[in-house]
Amino acid sequence: MSTDKAPSDWSIQQIAALAGTTSRTLRHYDTIGLLAPSRIAGNGYRHYDQTALVRLQRILLLRELGLGLPSIAAVLAQENSATSALRNHVVWLRDEQLRLSRLITSVEKTIAAEAAGEEIMAKDMLDGFDHTQHKDEVEQRWGKEAYAGSDAWWRGMNSAERNSWKENVNLLNRDWIAAWSSGATASSTAAQELAGRHVSWLRSIPSTPAAASGAEPKREPRPVSATAQGGKERDYVVGLANMYVADPRFAAIYGGREGAAFVRDALTFYAEREL
Repeated sequence: MSTDKAPSDWSIQQIAALAGTTSRTLRHYDTIGLLAPSRIAGNGYRHYDQTALVRLQRILLLRELGLGLPSIAAVLAQENSATSALRNHVVWLRDEQLRLSRLITSVEKTIAAEAAGEEIMAKDMLDGFDHTQHKDEVEQRWGKEAYAGSDAWWRGMNSAERNSWKENVNLLNRDWIAAWSSGATASSTAAQELAGRHVSWLRSIPSTPAAASGAEPKREPRPVSATAQGGKERDYVVGLANMYVADPRFAAIYGGREGAAFVRDALTFYAEREL
């Protein structure tokens, strides 16, 4: 490897400081083949160019989504374009930025009201919490009753229940990414087991077409004369699956459009046979 200094070239210490990590972590990434330095100087120090920085940024973003290093390596190996993947992340990050900005304003208003001994407005206190972020989409697709029922269910949970529910969702999302990263096909046993878990999760949310079904997945081929409710649940699941790919906010959850397409195909395969 050449020891000539590249036009855009940073030492391992500089990159560690900029990324808020350690040189030891970067050396570990090199050891496991996740992020190699662009060159090694005559003194043995690792240096990184712009391409390496883009890859490091992608690694850190995937870590933010809760992926482990093996899953991150698999995701990066399957990506055709880092730029396209980063565009998906930009959309997600901007949405998150707006939500956090609202949360900060909400907390600041609460602090100011408490300090002044004023009444705290509920709408100000609760602004920015994300359970309503897809309100319009839900109402447009499945009606106002679907959103109202789900919203009431969410508000009725305490903090521990909400955190437990979120952790289960995060675990499901990580398992989807791990399955896609492993090279599994949408019709494989692993993918179909995940699809079953996904549908069970959807059924746990009140007032949705999936919850209204309340039925266990069929184990025999679906008859032509399927019930209207079964068809409604099937359309709901397939519609969501397509949204995962079409909407960059959802695609980012599954590692990008390719990961989301894997989830869509697995759910569609499942829905056509089980719902």
